[in-house]
Amino acid sequence: MKTYTLPQTDLKVSSIILGMMRIANMSNGEIQQLVGSARDAGVTYIDHADIYGGAPHRCEARFGEAIFLTAAEREMLVIQSKVGIRKGFFDFSAEHILASVDQSLAALKTDYLDVLLLHRPDTLVEPEEVAAAFDTLTSAGKVRHFGVSNHTPGQVELLKTAVKQPLIVNQVQLSITHAPLIASGIAANMAGLDQSIDRDNGLLDYSRINGMMLQAWSPFQKGFFDGVFLGDSENFADLNGAIDELAKAYGVTPTGIAVAWIIRHPAKIQVVLGTTKPERVVEAAAGSSISMTREEWYRLFRAAGHTLP
Repeated sequence: MKTYTLPQTDLKVSSIILGMMRIANMSNGEIQQLVGSARDAGVTYIDHADIYGGAPHRCEARFGEAIFLTAAEREMLVIQSKVGIRKGFFDFSAEHILASVDQSLAALKTDYLDVLLLHRPDTLVEPEEVAAAFDTLTSAGKVRHFGVSNHTPGQVELLKTAVKQPLIVNQVQLSITHAPLIASGIAANMAGLDQSIDRDNGLLDYSRINGMMLQAWSPFQKGFFDGVFLGDSENFADLNGAIDELAKAYGVTPTGIAVAWIIRHPAKIQVVLGTTKPERVVEAAAGSSISMTREEWYRLFRAAGHTLP
């Protein structure tokens, strides 16, 4: 398992993150098997959000009910959650952040979160409110580090006008086929080419310059929840052919190659898995240590339909 040091911290973390979005209806035994397989494969990072599970804190509670961690085991895991999405609106008010974190801690049966992310950008955000909440959480020892999800550089800079703590993570959607984060920069200044449209205001370069860890959610999705591209020979025949060839050459599954493509980028991007199948976690972990050549990486990029000017 390839590991990174979380920016501006001394935390050594796995390049693979186990996402807990889909565990609401799993049994305790199934959750234990999933988490146990991930830990055996070297995964040390667990991702939650207060909205996962169809009811507030549902997946966090299932995790807390199924997984018992000793104090030593808890220190070896990085547990992350997110806050800010409510039914029909977004809410970065201090009152909501503080209340939701308390509920997350109770559901997870832990005294602290290693990382708290602001989920989707709240256009009504008042940075001073966020700063007040973060200061309270820090002084109480309830949250050790902070970040965001799906935020642009400008939105991050706005938060930093008041927030004192480093914002060290930005979780964004990224896969071989859904890669505007990367593809727009490759096609910069190409008039008339949709790929050249910068949809996130230079987030990739901003993150590398400012020491923010990017985390890729939906690493196997074709688009925005449009299904997976792996095995989709109707829409991505060339891509799957290239992936299968590389999987055979490296002795891994196509899942491993899809993971390796993201991790190959020097931005040191973590991959967030949403699977509930232990075997898929193992397959992904196997791909985390593959070092693709430039030629292989760009081959997959082109096979996915992106333009290389």
